[in-house]
Amino acid sequence: MPLPTIANQGETLDAICWRVLGATAGGVVEQALELNPGIAATALIGEGTAILLPDPPLAGAVGTLATTNLWD
Repeated sequence: MPLPTIANQGETLDAICWRVLGATAGGVVEQALELNPGIAATALIGEGTAILLPDPPLAGAVGTLATTNLWD
């Protein structure tokens, strides 16, 4: 079920996905583009624009980066 949200001033679609869903990987931004035809006409989305976002990705569906601690 798409999640409705409102754009803040100076936001891009990927920034909205990060703010609301906490992710931009795993096809989230691409799904948001499909739910909002014509939204990619400009880089910045107007303040107050209603946006539909896809369902949040499942925990663990988006891979995590392995890190190395050089100093233990």
